[in-house]
Amino acid sequence: MHTNYYFLRQLAPALTERLRGYRVAVCFTQEKDELVIGLTDGGKEFWLKAQLGATFPALALPETFQRARANSVDLFPDLLGERVESVAAWPQDRVLQVNFRSGARLVFKLYGPRPNAIFRTTPDAAAQLFQQKLVADAELKPQPPAPSTKSDQSDQSDQSEKSAESVVQTPVKLPPPLADLPLRYLRDQGYDQAPPEARPRLVNQVLAQLEKPAHFYFVQLDGRTRLSLLPLGDILETLPGDDPIAALRRFVPMALGRRALEMETKQLRQLLERRADEASTAAAHARQRLYALAHEAGYRHTADLIMAHLHEIPARAEQIEVLDFYTNLPRVIKLKPNEKPQLTAENLYRKGKNQQIEERQLIERIARREADALTALERLEELDTQPPLAELRGLRAWRKLHGLNPAPIAAKAATELPFKVFEDRGFTILVGRNAVNNDLLTQKYAHKDDLWLHAKDVTGSHVVIRHRAGQPVPEPVIEHAAQLAGWYSRRQHDTLCPVTVTPKKFVRKPKGALPGQVLVERERVVLVKPGNPFERE
Repeated sequence: MHTNYYFLRQLAPALTERLRGYRVAVCFTQEKDELVIGLTDGGKEFWLKAQLGATFPALALPETFQRARANSVDLFPDLLGERVESVAAWPQDRVLQVNFRSGARLVFKLYGPRPNAIFRTTPDAAAQLFQQKLVADAELKPQPPAPSTKSDQSDQSDQSEKSAESVVQTPVKLPPPLADLPLRYLRDQGYDQAPPEARPRLVNQVLAQLEKPAHFYFVQLDGRTRLSLLPLGDILETLPGDDPIAALRRFVPMALGRRALEMETKQLRQLLERRADEASTAAAHARQRLYALAHEAGYRHTADLIMAHLHEIPARAEQIEVLDFYTNLPRVIKLKPNEKPQLTAENLYRKGKNQQIEERQLIERIARREADALTALERLEELDTQPPLAELRGLRAWRKLHGLNPAPIAAKAATELPFKVFEDRGFTILVGRNAVNNDLLTQKYAHKDDLWLHAKDVTGSHVVIRHRAGQPVPEPVIEHAAQLAGWYSRRQHDTLCPVTVTPKKFVRKPKGALPGQVLVERERVVLVKPGNPFERE
């Protein structure tokens, strides 16, 4: 709420009292999205630093400020020498306006996604914009300054009462100044469950607290440090409600200091939640496939029936009905008329062997992925319960300990390498684009300790998992790379694809071989479903 109307209406008169008669001495910028204004009354100085970035717009009021010798640019030269007359908050808006005695106006628009500063030498003069890309802000007209009199104060009181009355008349849809924190506070006070006749009273109570806050609260809510005029969430600090300048001076450095911690904690939480979800989904899919294999007649089963009834199968038969001695029920077996039944049975026995391998791999995959999901959930619990993780240094050490450092940006690597580039758990996966590109990847770019993958017995892309010293490649990374090898091959549309996996040092290219052709030794084979597991990301 540090940019909310109800806080700005407390801040404006405090700044008026403090700055009336002060003269603008300097106006410059030395960092992106930052406008610094230094004021003085001849003896004392006052600094106003407007942070006008979309991520965290704020008015900081540092007690002292040292201007850098380099990378500092003067702005709004017509503002220099202007004397402050008053500071006002626009009604029902997130805008603060500084009025100068000459008639010049400086407006701070503190909208979250597009903050800006607009200066005019006179109310009708052309606008000078800090964020010049926001050209529509040139149409914002400054408000006429209101005299600070008793009648004016009563008018403001009447306006507040009218605002309260409008809220009472439409209690379901609250006005913009009541959005976010005050609305959540209302709901915590039972607004949604209250009978219709009690809701106006609850709204008026909150409006009264916002009009004259007893305290300013620094709270943590939804993983963010906020300034609130109402007690909400985890209260980190409480300051008296009669000094908004002191509250702002304390809050902005605290929020900026905690911002890195909050952003990295949020990223870690999203990463762990995604890992837990992906691992649980993969385990569920593997379990479904294992169940299907266990409850359908296997290839070996069918081959046994063909061989047992071989003498009954007529030449060029397309199908045969036999008694299944496993279930004691009749069963129809489809045959290929141009293929001998013995060859059909031989092919089925080979598929049955692959099916046994698949079942074993599925069991291993289920155990591995369930363990991955459990580990991710345990890390999430640690993130919420371990006190050292409430500090940035402790969080980064914990993240490094568990291998949760942010992965390099794949797009950057893609601009440096002539291959398809993917990132998985910190490992880089490279995929060749064609036969010549495959040779370039395997012969020039791949290191002897990198893992090399290729769809077995068909043409396709070479896939390389870059080696990381002291870190074995996790099985989920190998599985994802194998899916890519199947996807970028002739087996793209197969239900299952056998993929060769071996260290690159066991891959060699014989003399006279065509582009992309290699010889492989000491391979192991994994069965995967072809696909691109990174499409969603």
